[in-house]
Amino acid sequence: MTRRTIAIVGSGPTGIYTLRHLLDTATPLEVTLFERGPRAGIGQPYSPDSVSAPMLANIASIEIPPVLDPYLDWLRDQPDAVLAEFGLERDALHDRLFTPRLLLGRYYRDQLLAMTRRARAAGHRITIREGTEVTDIRADDRGLWLSDSAGGPARPFDRVILATGHQFPDADEATRSYFPSPWSGLIQARIPAARVGIMGTSLSAIDAAMAVVTQHGRFRRDGDDLAFDLDPGSADLRIVLMSRSGILPEADFYCPIPYEPLSIATAPALAACLQGPAPLDAAFDLVRAEIMQADPAFALRIGLGGLDADSFADAYFAARQAADPFRWARRNLAEVERNKADRVTVAWRYALLRLHEAVEEIVPDLPDADRDRFDAGLKKVFVDNYAAVPSESIRRLLALRDAGILSLQTLGTDYDLTREGAQTVIDHHDRTERFAVFIDARGQKALSSANLPFPALRAALAAAGQDIPEVAEDYGLMDAGAFTGRLCLAALPYLMHDRPFVQGITACDDIARAIAAGMATRRRRRLTLVG
Repeated sequence: MTRRTIAIVGSGPTGIYTLRHLLDTATPLEVTLFERGPRAGIGQPYSPDSVSAPMLANIASIEIPPVLDPYLDWLRDQPDAVLAEFGLERDALHDRLFTPRLLLGRYYRDQLLAMTRRARAAGHRITIREGTEVTDIRADDRGLWLSDSAGGPARPFDRVILATGHQFPDADEATRSYFPSPWSGLIQARIPAARVGIMGTSLSAIDAAMAVVTQHGRFRRDGDDLAFDLDPGSADLRIVLMSRSGILPEADFYCPIPYEPLSIATAPALAACLQGPAPLDAAFDLVRAEIMQADPAFALRIGLGGLDADSFADAYFAARQAADPFRWARRNLAEVERNKADRVTVAWRYALLRLHEAVEEIVPDLPDADRDRFDAGLKKVFVDNYAAVPSESIRRLLALRDAGILSLQTLGTDYDLTREGAQTVIDHHDRTERFAVFIDARGQKALSSANLPFPALRAALAAAGQDIPEVAEDYGLMDAGAFTGRLCLAALPYLMHDRPFVQGITACDDIARAIAAGMATRRRRRLTLVG
């Protein structure tokens, strides 16, 4: 059987899971993995270049798809010294544990190297090219050709899989007082004990705050509580989190995994909504019915029966926006910790968690007006629910609040952000905020074809009139000239237009499975209908 030559650009979780599922097919493979960084198998969110030791992965062990070994099994195989390095105790390891990102990066690298050894022993040809940045991809009758920073292989590939992960501004766009993302040099920078503004309140913003405060003090356990001790020379440190809504994320909650099936908002029922004159309203009827069946008391409390797709978000957030955000966080933390200890599931939270994945399947095919309404309302509820953060992250925010270091500002929709010399200035609600250091931590933004860093591919998509890349069920490009069916787009930022929740490790595994299945069966069914 002829070997299939495949290039995987990026060796983070998406690239690793793709290789893992390709190896499950009955096809002899010749795979080359290209990694821009010095060490393959880690991925930007888990790399020492991008994160610091205190930063936690926003996924519990039980949710991480195994590569070769389940993550918890791998953890239990680590020496005590390695666990201690990351503040873990062997007796405290369990399947709901949130661990440091750096440790998860070690897992993925170990698994990639072990998988590569196993694949070579089975007769596959696997090459890992570290420190090699792919700069362009060209197509001709013989296949796809890659240009890279090291000269590139002088032969074409049958298939190229772009698994480049998140894409944030480079560190060279940052200054000593302004960081366009938490991943643009913040970890290596020395931040003064001054007024620091952080745009955003999600886990990315919490990570940014941790990167700053750990330069000026340390967290300390006080029984079941957490405290923060500021260094004597850092008394002027103040951190302000900012967002339009002025609310904090809630703590991750207990629920059954794998997810139980939905009973009303099923895939066929949601798909049928697209055939009617008001798809979003029909879909919301199913969402409302699912929540009302799961948790009638919650539905009654927020008046769900009288809400629609446009008013649901306001009712959902109303109580939190009316409360002091730190008091709310303290109560929420106590609630979720009790529920985890007692294995209690809050039904409405669990319903929303399952609903966001089901509803996402119809989002690409919503009419433009309905898509705008979805983004303005229901999407915000789903994001708030699935982006709950580790309990320890909330404890840290509360410890910083108790130490007088952290505050939260509500900006609303009408504010101006300007740069005045080394300072960042924000004008809102007739007041002016000035920051010696500013960090934009609003997370990954959806990107278009024009943002792709590969000129020939970018030109082909422009010639095809694809401002947003169109991909099939197996993530192969569609209607893109010589790239059609040969290049799989598994880079998350370019999929977010039509899959707004396509972030996280489980999404990486889902995409990888679809790519491998497509290569095995040559499926060409369209995945998204854009524009």
